[in-house]
Amino acid sequence: MTTPAYDDQNVFAKILRGELPSHKVFEDEKTLVIMDIMPRGDGHILVVPKAPSRNILDIETDDLNAVMATVRKMAHAVIKAFGADGTTIQQFSEPAGGQVVFHTHVHVIPRFDGVSLRPHTGEMADNDILAANAEKIRAALA
Repeated sequence: MTTPAYDDQNVFAKILRGELPSHKVFEDEKTLVIMDIMPRGDGHILVVPKAPSRNILDIETDDLNAVMATVRKMAHAVIKAFGADGTTIQQFSEPAGGQVVFHTHVHVIPRFDGVSLRPHTGEMADNDILAANAEKIRAALA
């Protein structure tokens, strides 16, 4: 399979360039963490590499390592922030794998015993709730 070319007009590229708003949770030299605007659970965040890549099939190894280090850091933070029992970490590559936005990103979702993930309806969450959840995670990082 040949991986299609990276499209710099995707939503995460636009967020990284400051063309679209987001609820930023954490940022370092190689990664950005934002709230998922269609969360499948409270505290659902996305870890995005700053360097362009479509998905895990074309990301540079150094960028993937940076993403995974941030994923681990954020997994600890969301557990602390929400009193979660664990996390679900997801990465989708290509349409057959469930990918919808073609810029590498990893979902980090706080999980609670006996609580299912909400369905992906395409409905956006309340902006004030996203802002409050972002603040909880930032506080857990402090």
